Amino acid sequence: MMEQGSYLKELDAALAFMRTYDDFLVVSHVQPDGDAISSTVVIGWLLEKLGKTFILINESELPSRLSFLNQFDSIIHYKNAIPERKFDAVISIDCADFKRIGEVSSSFAPDAKLLNIDHHPTNNGFGTVNVIRAEAAATVEILFDLIERAGIACDLDCGTAIYTGLLTDTGGFRYSNTSPRVMEIASQLLALGVSGNELADHLLEKMTRAKLKLLQLALNRLTFSDNQEIGWVYIGKDDLRETGAVPEDLEGIVNYALNVDGVEVGILFKETEDGAVKASIRSAGKANVAAIAQQFGGGGHVRAAGCRLEGSLPTSIAVLVEAVRKALV
Repeated sequence: MMEQGSYLKELDAALAFMRTYDDFLVVSHVQPDGDAISSTVVIGWLLEKLGKTFILINESELPSRLSFLNQFDSIIHYKNAIPERKFDAVISIDCADFKRIGEVSSSFAPDAKLLNIDHHPTNNGFGTVNVIRAEAAATVEILFDLIERAGIACDLDCGTAIYTGLLTDTGGFRYSNTSPRVMEIASQLLALGVSGNELADHLLEKMTRAKLKLLQLALNRLTFSDNQEIGWVYIGKDDLRETGAVPEDLEGIVNYALNVDGVEVGILFKETEDGAVKASIRSAGKANVAAIAQQFGGGGHVRAAGCRLEGSLPTSIAVLVEAVRKALV
């Protein structure tokens, strides 16, 4: 665990970075989740408070269920509007490694300075300045500390975004990363006026009919290893189109495999349009799935990680399930 003094120095270095430059490109990882988008808008909020100019951007289409967040509409979908210039100062948030930034990195100047803020333990510190706190439940937790360190008061817009990131990355405050600090921050945000029950209902309970169809499809394919310790589902490349679902509807499906009694590792395999397979891996605690994902060029957390496999769906399933089986021995 990082010493508090070292962490505060990293926060100070991040603030110095943000105060040194005047114009920023802010990016989070491809296929952004609740923490990535929340972190993006929180950084935008903070830069605005510091009197800076900035562009918020992501390679992927944004999850529409997060459209209630302030500045959500300001986030550029890179493939629809590639910036016409290069940026000298970049802030990367919630990206476990540089490649997770995706094609947006083409908009970085050759000598760009990069502030890397993240909570993934597999992050290798690819920034000019790095704030990496693996014990943080979400990147928004780090940003809450950053705002406090800056001496700026969080308002309702900022608080709603931070609460959203905490809520989604802790599974509604149910996962093992729900620390006393997480609950302390959540308490402060509720006191600020954040509507925790409405956010939980919208983000964790409600689903579209298209997602329901996709979930039904996935559950019909739920498979277990011989010893019942590994469970997995898969989504084919045509399934989203045929059900009317969108990529964000995949979120949470992996948990249905993990939550079965006796299952130690749950996996969601998603076939991509280019013939590869993306895997989301979740652990009940017995296996370090970040280490497993790293074997295939991926990464993440001890209990939640992901990777990409360059093979057919049946081959990818067989290879990854075998790697998980070995890790559980």
